[in-house]
Amino acid sequence: MIAPRRFLPSVNALLAFEAVARLGSATQAARELSLTQSAISRQLKTLEDQLGVALLGRQGRQLVLTDAGKSYVVQVRDILNKLAQASISARTNPTAGALNLAILPGFGMHWLAPRLRDFAQTHPEVTVNLSTRLHPFSFQNSPFDAAIHFGKEDWPGVGYLHLMPETVVPVCAPELLGAPLENAAEILTYPLLHLDTRPRGWSRWLRALGVTQDPPAGMVFDQFSTMAQAAVHGLGVALLPTFSAAPYLRDGQLVLASTQTTHSIGNYYLVWPEDRVETAALKSFKGWLAAQTDRHL
Repeated sequence: MIAPRRFLPSVNALLAFEAVARLGSATQAARELSLTQSAISRQLKTLEDQLGVALLGRQGRQLVLTDAGKSYVVQVRDILNKLAQASISARTNPTAGALNLAILPGFGMHWLAPRLRDFAQTHPEVTVNLSTRLHPFSFQNSPFDAAIHFGKEDWPGVGYLHLMPETVVPVCAPELLGAPLENAAEILTYPLLHLDTRPRGWSRWLRALGVTQDPPAGMVFDQFSTMAQAAVHGLGVALLPTFSAAPYLRDGQLVLASTQTTHSIGNYYLVWPEDRVETAALKSFKGWLAAQTDRHL
């Protein structure tokens, strides 16, 4: 739902305010926007009257931002930039555009990246930009259109596309174990490697197999990739998703440390903000991703 009109200033007023805030002068803003100085002044007065707050004050001949103006101009610039980008996209190709996606590093590297070539071939009109984020964030203050989320449906204000559950396997360097352990409890006698975003990963894996003893403390890592490398070098046993472990198992750098595998309590989702209009790029990506997960589950 769009906010009431009294809270929606005109684009001309926002442009005038942004220019004055940046240049510090109504005269320079008027020159940049090809308007008269009096027209700029009217736009600023209309904007401040509409908001009921002073955005600019005088300091000698300069116009300076008030505290309220400093906060407001940041959001105004973001809105004007997004409006310009949306207009360019609509004009050039209504089905094209960029999709800014926040990814989890392990899932992005081992599962998503190898499949993106197929998306690029089937949807050449869409450019996917990837950035790593380890935790949920506010879409309102970010450049992202969507994100990969692991866990539960606990990210407020977003829509969900379920991708897959995560299956985890304990792995280690070949020289650490002679053969996979039959009894899961025996793994407690070996050094265990931990992921900081999943502090209870080992506990959940053990409890799923009937082992109630708490796992020992060990080295902590912020990403699966660095934890896997530590396991390769014999520093301990790592609990990795199957898609992260597969390349190392295939190459013989790691071996299974146990005959037991379980499903994690978490799932992977594609999430996107519910309060935005869904772009054509996001619709294309969602459809492609749903087909990929159905095919590879």
